[in-house]
Amino acid sequence: MENYKRVILKLSGEALSDKANNKIFKPDTLVKIAMILKEYHEQNIQVGIVVGAGNIWRGKLANQMGFDPEDADYMGMVATIVNAMAIKSVLELNGLKAKVLSALAVEDVAPKYDKESAKKLLNEGYVVIFAAGTGKPNFTTDTCAALRAVDIEADAIFMGKEGVEGVYTTNPLIDKNAQFINTATYEDMIALNVQALDQSALEVLKDSPIVLRVFQMNNLDNFIKVLKDDKIGTVIRKGKQ
Repeated sequence: MENYKRVILKLSGEALSDKANNKIFKPDTLVKIAMILKEYHEQNIQVGIVVGAGNIWRGKLANQMGFDPEDADYMGMVATIVNAMAIKSVLELNGLKAKVLSALAVEDVAPKYDKESAKKLLNEGYVVIFAAGTGKPNFTTDTCAALRAVDIEADAIFMGKEGVEGVYTTNPLIDKNAQFINTATYEDMIALNVQALDQSALEVLKDSPIVLRVFQMNNLDNFIKVLKDDKIGTVIRKGKQ
């Protein structure tokens, strides 16, 4: 079993939503995330969070409406700030210290991101929520998670995905012959060009010692199980040199 000291949680924005009631947040989900973070805190694990924006804004809609792609990307980045603030608030309501750092300048809401501030806050016991992605268009929040993990010298990224148990060779929702990948190297994933993972994120991580764990976020208990079970989801790490 791995001994994690500092991790990045990559949360799906879509998984925060209350689909049954067509709301962007499901309160029970936010509270459950706070309970998970309390358990991490009790185990002396420092945590940074990167959250997507799928519950608020999706690029597919921008395409349908004919929006400029860069404008659409910035809209998604702003939407992650809304999610980050919601997570911060619920963490604080449940007794945790939390701070949002934004890649976009929104000083009245969240200080601008820099890695030294992030590491200082983590060492002071804060959960640090990284908002607005990379601050640049054409990059996903997966790439943001990879970059932030490298910056803060994290041991691992725990990447929660919507509706799938981990990484498959092809999309299992479309291809019945898709094969589940238990373990792989970053080089393997880059060569396979799997659609579930951003290639830019894999390129960032391929020479780092950071372990990437990919698993289903529909069951939030998986964020606890991954601390104790080396086999949950897909495990990706640097190959032997």
